[in-house]
Amino acid sequence: MNTASCPVSGTGLGLRRSFMDDLAAQQDKAVDFLEVAPENWMEIGGLLGKKFTSFAEHYPMICHGLSLSIGSPSPLDEHFLLRLKKFLDKHNVRCYSEHLSYCSDDGHLYDLMPIPFTEEAASYVAKRIQRVQEILERRIVMENVSYYAAPGQEMTEIDFLNAVIKEADCDLLLDINNVYVNSINHGYDPERYIKSVPQHRIAYLHIAGHYNEAPDLIIDTHGADIIEPVWQLLETTYQQHGVLPTLLERDFNIPSLDSLVSELDKIRHYQTVQEFNHVAYTA
Repeated sequence: MNTASCPVSGTGLGLRRSFMDDLAAQQDKAVDFLEVAPENWMEIGGLLGKKFTSFAEHYPMICHGLSLSIGSPSPLDEHFLLRLKKFLDKHNVRCYSEHLSYCSDDGHLYDLMPIPFTEEAASYVAKRIQRVQEILERRIVMENVSYYAAPGQEMTEIDFLNAVIKEADCDLLLDINNVYVNSINHGYDPERYIKSVPQHRIAYLHIAGHYNEAPDLIIDTHGADIIEPVWQLLETTYQQHGVLPTLLERDFNIPSLDSLVSELDKIRHYQTVQEFNHVAYTA
């Protein structure tokens, strides 16, 4: 079983404004924890700000950032990090995660760009993560990202990921859909990747849908239902690393809250089955 100190438990959902009122009106909590992009809420006041504060008071809250740009050649935006720290502390945010990529240089690129898979880049990024942790005064969590090109590659994706989190001494947000997407686009075994991740580093999981552009090209959109091979990879992850907190991402083509809850129920089913099997095996 997983030995990481997970910040939350159960099944989570990315909080979106389109269903905030429906979620607030629910009598029974179908969601165990919520995730938001802090950049979307840090400066929000008024009615929306009050709604967010209410959710943060009633649900365990985690943050998944968009603009840290940890692999950028430009200096870290330490002013942003100080503002972020105040936000995380104010709302008792359990965990702050970000993408192992970069999205800015002289300006914002509005996309997640791949960091070269090299030892030099791994060390560079690890030192930047350490600085972020110093400023925020907390461990942070880095996510494996989907990518469509690997410029200057000298290491495999999994070796690069493991090198970064080991040197930085940070934790991992393991995105199951990203592993699947990359396995198709770059031709590797997704189960072998999952088994190569250090169990004690995993803080929580993401799972999402994607778009099939071609038989050998999948686009990570978070805009569709989860497909069966990704569900199977989630099951493999639970079998390998134990039942971990798992968050459903849906950023586009957002359906009704009831439809999202149906996918959450499926996550919960896989978690329950694995917990039962573990108890039966160890009894």
